[in-house]
Amino acid sequence: MRVHFISIGGSVMHQLAIALSKKSYQVSGSDDEIFEPAAGNLAAANLLPAQIGWNPQLITANLDAVILGMHAKDDNPELLKAKELGLAIYSFPEYIFQESKEKLRIVVGGSHGKTTTTSMIMHALQYLNKSFDYLVGAKLAGFEQSVSITNAPTIVCEGDEYPASAIERKPKFHFLYPHIAILTGIAWDHINVFPTFEFYLEQFVIFINRIEPGGLLIYNQSDEKLNKLVNDHLRADIRYQPYEVPKHEIVSGVTTVQIGNASGKLLVFGNHNLMNLQAAYYACAQLNIEAADFVKAMANFTGASKRLELLASSENINVYRDFAHAPSKVKASVEAVKQQYPTRKLFAILELHTYSSLNEAFMTEYKNVFDLVDYGVVFYSKHALELKRMPFLSPEKVKAGFAKEGLIVINERDQLEQWMHVQDFTNANILLMSSGNYDGINIFSFAKAITH
Repeated sequence: MRVHFISIGGSVMHQLAIALSKKSYQVSGSDDEIFEPAAGNLAAANLLPAQIGWNPQLITANLDAVILGMHAKDDNPELLKAKELGLAIYSFPEYIFQESKEKLRIVVGGSHGKTTTTSMIMHALQYLNKSFDYLVGAKLAGFEQSVSITNAPTIVCEGDEYPASAIERKPKFHFLYPHIAILTGIAWDHINVFPTFEFYLEQFVIFINRIEPGGLLIYNQSDEKLNKLVNDHLRADIRYQPYEVPKHEIVSGVTTVQIGNASGKLLVFGNHNLMNLQAAYYACAQLNIEAADFVKAMANFTGASKRLELLASSENINVYRDFAHAPSKVKASVEAVKQQYPTRKLFAILELHTYSSLNEAFMTEYKNVFDLVDYGVVFYSKHALELKRMPFLSPEKVKAGFAKEGLIVINERDQLEQWMHVQDFTNANILLMSSGNYDGINIFSFAKAITH
């Protein structure tokens, strides 16, 4: 097979390129910019383009597939050449499906918890020496890559609801056609992609309708919007498995969970993670994995990168970082930490970094997400607003939206650093939530400093 990647430097695109190269495919690619770690990974696999930029001469009639990344525009010269030659052009998820037509496909969708739930399934299958392929949106401990395509009988995919490519604007998870589907919940976000909530809901209806006949939908029935959506669009030709928070107890900051007739201690915590765990088990049960084996496998699961990741700790201080930025994710992470350590003070520092979170009209979606926070800060940089060409966001609008008494709103990095270094963090947890980098603040140094 000869495969060419337009935008080979993408975070998952380059991983797929490496995976196909390991499968002995002839792989080529191009991009107009390639950053680390993609550049180093591609170089190590001898796949780094000889020169940066688009090169239509690489598009030849003997290519079996051209894979188009989101970074490439619809007037890309290589894309135009591929169309001219009548080549088979795929978005990333369309090509994943091509490689998995003969596999059992497990697809995890939903507005939150996708990466963690996918990671839990992968961790359990690896622990139990099951053969499988995968696609996941984060770096996971124990896995060299975030994409694996081999001859394994099963593939586990994180199902992203955002557009597949520049010429295929439909959501990625519409192209994966699962046999086993998971929906973790629905919370409207990314209003620049989904301008109305109704339009957002429609994408999940389409996903449900693309489950293979005889398949299984595992869904979070405690999510009212999702529960209604599922029951309003029932199919007679698939099976349904609702789930919610499983039985558990928390003793001295350690969670013990019961799954089926088995129980065990966990390193992860929070109701959202417990629900993710329950969903992952139901998927694994379809692969004939017993509850006892699943619980045993999950005992050393540490979570995906940036998902309530423990950066540093001391006797009475924990510092976590979390990818949370959408309101539902922020609320879930805050509740998880407070529930796990109810007697500790909770400091939460949230960076607004996405188009939605920096939109004044979206601020009311954050109402009450900081209710359990003792000391809260919302930070956003003027630089981020400039890069996204967005108007100034008034701190007063942010405060009004969050409706949290005593909330501090900061939009200067120096002011945030100053605030962080004068707080009394004795007997406290610090939750750093961001999809950005706090305008360059070294949170690792901060975490180490306050715990030593």
